Amino acid sequence: MSTIARSVASGAVRRLNSDPLEWGPPALLWLVTALLVAAHQGSVLTLAFPVLATMTGLWLYFKSPARYVGFMWWLWFLSPEVRRLADWSKGAFTPTSLIQIAPLAVTMISGLSLIRHYPVLAQRRGLPVLLILAGLAYAFMVGVASSGPLAATYDLCNWLYPILIGFHIMANTRDYPAYRDTIVNTFIWGMLVMGAYGLVQFAIMPPWDALWMLGSQMNSQGDPVPMGVRVFSTMNSSGPFAFAMMGAMVYVMAANHRVRWIAAVLGFFSFGLSLVRSTWGGWVVALLIQLVKSNNRVRLRIVGSAILLAGLCVPLLAVGPVAERMQTRLNSIVNLKDDQSYAARNQFYATFAKTAFTDVSGEGMGATGTSTKLSNDGGQLGQYGNFDSGVMNIPFVLGWPGTLLYLSGILWLMVRAVLASFKMRDDKFVSASVSLGLAIFTMLVFTNSLVGTGGLLLFMSLFSILSAVHWQKQQRRRELFLHGGT
Repeated sequence: MSTIARSVASGAVRRLNSDPLEWGPPALLWLVTALLVAAHQGSVLTLAFPVLATMTGLWLYFKSPARYVGFMWWLWFLSPEVRRLADWSKGAFTPTSLIQIAPLAVTMISGLSLIRHYPVLAQRRGLPVLLILAGLAYAFMVGVASSGPLAATYDLCNWLYPILIGFHIMANTRDYPAYRDTIVNTFIWGMLVMGAYGLVQFAIMPPWDALWMLGSQMNSQGDPVPMGVRVFSTMNSSGPFAFAMMGAMVYVMAANHRVRWIAAVLGFFSFGLSLVRSTWGGWVVALLIQLVKSNNRVRLRIVGSAILLAGLCVPLLAVGPVAERMQTRLNSIVNLKDDQSYAARNQFYATFAKTAFTDVSGEGMGATGTSTKLSNDGGQLGQYGNFDSGVMNIPFVLGWPGTLLYLSGILWLMVRAVLASFKMRDDKFVSASVSLGLAIFTMLVFTNSLVGTGGLLLFMSLFSILSAVHWQKQQRRRELFLHGGT
């Protein structure tokens, strides 16, 4: 990077960290949250948290668009724990909570960028977004007719918000260094906090987490007792938590923080204790991609980091009750014929594949996942509430027209991001982002990794790469202009 480009980047980062007004609203939100929890005012917190969080999100969106992305991630990280603390302080589990609206509402604020930066959609980098949005619009119309407007709208938001965050990052290319540093900082500190709490959760099982597990009947998360839980830390379940830890451990390679190794050790422990095999495999795929794409110096750093992590963590994961749980889970990978989860997934593919791939019009938004609660009496999951395959979820929901548009946009976006990443080999964040994006896409076999936490990571990574390349072009033009004028 040239001297001029470095000065521009460092100036952007200084602006990111210089204005105390940008830190004030988020700090006030978490302070008020802590005070209400300490005062056992769960009912007040349930009402106040989503309102204050949304107001803070709006403030940051206009005041500091880069820090807004970091705040959005912290809400996804911590809001489930705030909800559990609110229920515990009230002394009763509540099946639905307004607190869980907060991260979704704040993330959807990024939709304003589609309006404010709509000319980007007409550019080559924006055309994949148009295809994706067209595919989702088709599935939404089908879903309104088949599942009702409420279920279809909720499901649309889950498919849509990862795209909106990605577009928001791409539309603010001029502040790419600020976005890059904000994302890396958020994941390193998030890994430190969530990794540490995950170990506490596994060792002692706090009563508010036990109340949540019992009330929500989360049998897949183990038992609400010490040493008996599949770690989900501050998030809703082990799946989203493992996705977040996977992203954080990939971004460790792009970080220069002194605390990153402490965070990595804590995150690695909790990541292992989540017992989510698909994300274990995804992390390995991401590291292999980084090794292939990196130069020899970076390869040595990745290998050295892996050896250091293994040396610190593996001995501790190989003793006591932790070893038993890890050994059982690892054996299930080797002995697939004895793995009930693998057998159930194979059976699901065998019996449902024809239905999923031959449904030409699709079932539309609201047909699968938690959105089915909104179209059923009694708030129970519908027939396809637990849908364990992203490969079949996409055609089943979007139909052939929606799938063609949606996947065409995503594949176009991925090809552009991968090709663009070769132009920025020296940017460690770009290298981490492309490996993370490709790894998450390969996980579609196990889950719909294009929505939720996985979708946020995927589209944030891909659009960050496009933003980086466009920013680099802007810096070159600026240098040519400055040099031409001297």
